[in-house]
Amino acid sequence: MSFSILQKIGEDQKKKAVVDVRSGDTVKVTQKIKEGDKFRLQVFEGVVVRVERKESHTARIVVRKIASGVGVEKSFLLHSPLVEKVEVVKRAKVRRNNLSYLRERSGKSARLAAKDFDRAAVNSLKEAEEVLEAEKNTEETQEEARNPKGPAEPEE
Repeated sequence: MSFSILQKIGEDQKKKAVVDVRSGDTVKVTQKIKEGDKFRLQVFEGVVVRVERKESHTARIVVRKIASGVGVEKSFLLHSPLVEKVEVVKRAKVRRNNLSYLRERSGKSARLAAKDFDRAAVNSLKEAEEVLEAEKNTEETQEEARNPKGPAEPEE
């Protein structure tokens, strides 16, 4: 019983639509940073090294970039309210989920082979939200067609 309650709470915390991010993608993550009593937006651009628990409300990506000659990795929870936007800039052909081997490489050996993709389709959250809303509406109309009196009362 408690597991179903935890699942329900987790589902409530999920964002409606999240960009399809994969390992090897170069992404721009816009994050809210609180300084004093004000918020500002900061962009972190780098290569996605790992994607964890993609379908869960605890979905996480690890993004790596080189800043002033030093490798910096940052972990982002995709459903966090502090993550404002994730935009896929480039997509690369990779054959594994954890690209930890990039830590030892620099320069040309750290490059990943580019792959063609539809950037507009991947980054359009509004379309994804509209599709989800349309699916929800069709489910409701199908339910009403089955039960013309209205939604059924839940049994205990």
